[in-house]
Amino acid sequence: MHMTELDVPPDADQDEAAALVREHVDVGDVVQIWERDRTDDGDHDVTGKVTGIEPGYLELEGQSPESGSVRYDEIGTVIRVEGQ
Repeated sequence: MHMTELDVPPDADQDEAAALVREHVDVGDVVQIWERDRTDDGDHDVTGKVTGIEPGYLELEGQSPESGSVRYDEIGTVIRVEGQ
């Protein structure tokens, strides 16, 4: 299994983060996303198949941002998981 990782700079705004993510992933990729650490309760990660690259968020498993997808400005690291 091969993984490629993208770290989104902490000072990137939503447009910059979205551009970086669009260059890194394609619809159909399986990704693991580590959200920016906004609290003290540890890292939060989400894993799923990219089903859409939307204007405000990366759609995973056909979900809305409230149900499991991740907004670009919340993404800290995207790891594309290959060979699954």
